[in-house]
Amino acid sequence: MANIKSAAKRARQTIVRTEQNSAALSAIKTHTKILNEAITAGKKDEAKAGLSVLASALDKAVKTGRVHRNLADRKKSRLQKKLSAMA
Repeated sequence: MANIKSAAKRARQTIVRTEQNSAALSAIKTHTKILNEAITAGKKDEAKAGLSVLASALDKAVKTGRVHRNLADRKKSRLQKKLSAMA
Protein backbone atom coordinates (compact mmCIF):
# COMPACT_ATOMS: atom_id res chain seq x y z
CA MET A 1 0.00 0.00 0.00
CA ALA A 2 1.26 3.45 -0.90
CA ASN A 3 2.19 5.84 1.93
CA ILE A 4 2.06 8.98 -0.19
CA LYS A 5 -1.21 10.46 -1.41
CA SER A 6 -0.02 10.88 -5.01
CA ALA A 7 1.25 7.29 -5.13
CA ALA A 8 -2.12 6.02 -3.89
CA LYS A 9 -3.87 8.02 -6.61
CA ARG A 10 -1.52 6.60 -9.23
CA ALA A 11 -2.30 3.08 -8.01
CA ARG A 12 -6.04 3.75 -8.35
CA GLN A 13 -5.57 5.21 -11.84
CA THR A 14 -3.56 2.19 -12.91
CA ILE A 15 -6.32 -0.18 -11.85
CA VAL A 16 -8.98 1.78 -13.77
CA ARG A 17 -6.84 2.11 -16.89
CA THR A 18 -5.90 -1.59 -16.85
CA GLU A 19 -9.58 -2.54 -16.74
CA GLN A 20 -10.41 -0.16 -19.59
CA ASN A 21 -7.50 -1.39 -21.71
CA SER A 22 -8.36 -5.05 -21.22
CA ALA A 23 -12.03 -4.40 -22.02
CA ALA A 24 -11.14 -2.59 -25.26
CA LEU A 25 -8.69 -5.30 -26.35
CA SER A 26 -11.16 -8.04 -25.48
CA ALA A 27 -13.84 -6.35 -27.58
CA ILE A 28 -11.45 -6.11 -30.53
CA LYS A 29 -10.59 -9.79 -30.22
CA THR A 30 -14.28 -10.73 -30.02
CA HIS A 31 -15.18 -8.68 -33.10
CA THR A 32 -12.23 -10.17 -34.99
CA LYS A 33 -13.35 -13.69 -34.11
CA ILE A 34 -16.93 -12.98 -35.24
CA LEU A 35 -15.65 -11.50 -38.51
CA ASN A 36 -13.35 -14.45 -39.21
CA GLU A 37 -16.20 -16.89 -38.57
CA ALA A 38 -18.45 -14.99 -40.98
CA ILE A 39 -15.72 -14.99 -43.65
CA THR A 40 -15.06 -18.72 -43.33
CA ALA A 41 -18.82 -19.42 -43.41
CA GLY A 42 -19.12 -17.36 -46.60
CA LYS A 43 -21.63 -14.88 -45.18
CA LYS A 44 -20.60 -11.76 -47.08
CA ASP A 45 -23.25 -9.35 -45.72
CA GLU A 46 -22.57 -10.40 -42.15
CA ALA A 47 -18.82 -10.07 -42.75
CA LYS A 48 -19.20 -6.53 -44.15
CA ALA A 49 -21.20 -5.49 -41.10
CA GLY A 50 -18.65 -7.14 -38.83
CA LEU A 51 -15.77 -5.33 -40.51
CA SER A 52 -17.55 -2.02 -40.00
CA VAL A 53 -18.03 -2.71 -36.30
CA LEU A 54 -14.44 -3.90 -35.90
CA ALA A 55 -13.02 -0.87 -37.72
CA SER A 56 -15.02 1.41 -35.45
CA ALA A 57 -13.78 -0.39 -32.32
CA LEU A 58 -10.19 -0.21 -33.56
CA ASP A 59 -10.46 3.50 -34.37
CA LYS A 60 -11.88 4.23 -30.93
CA ALA A 61 -9.06 2.24 -29.31
CA VAL A 62 -6.50 4.22 -31.30
CA LYS A 63 -8.13 7.52 -30.40
CA THR A 64 -7.93 6.73 -26.68
CA GLY A 65 -4.39 5.38 -26.95
CA ARG A 66 -5.26 1.78 -26.15
CA VAL A 67 -3.64 0.36 -29.30
CA HIS A 68 -1.10 1.70 -31.76
CA ARG A 69 -2.32 3.27 -34.98
CA ASN A 70 -0.23 0.92 -37.12
CA LEU A 71 -1.70 -2.16 -35.43
CA ALA A 72 -5.23 -0.97 -36.14
CA ASP A 73 -4.43 -0.11 -39.77
CA ARG A 74 -2.74 -3.49 -40.28
CA LYS A 75 -5.67 -5.45 -38.84
CA LYS A 76 -8.22 -3.51 -40.90
CA SER A 77 -6.18 -3.95 -44.07
CA ARG A 78 -5.67 -7.69 -43.65
CA LEU A 79 -9.30 -8.34 -42.84
CA GLN A 80 -10.44 -6.19 -45.77
CA LYS A 81 -8.22 -8.31 -48.03
CA LYS A 82 -9.86 -11.49 -46.67
CA LEU A 83 -13.29 -10.00 -47.28
CA SER A 84 -12.40 -8.95 -50.81
CA ALA A 85 -11.05 -12.42 -51.56
CA MET A 86 -14.49 -13.87 -50.73
CA ALA A 87 -16.12 -12.31 -53.80
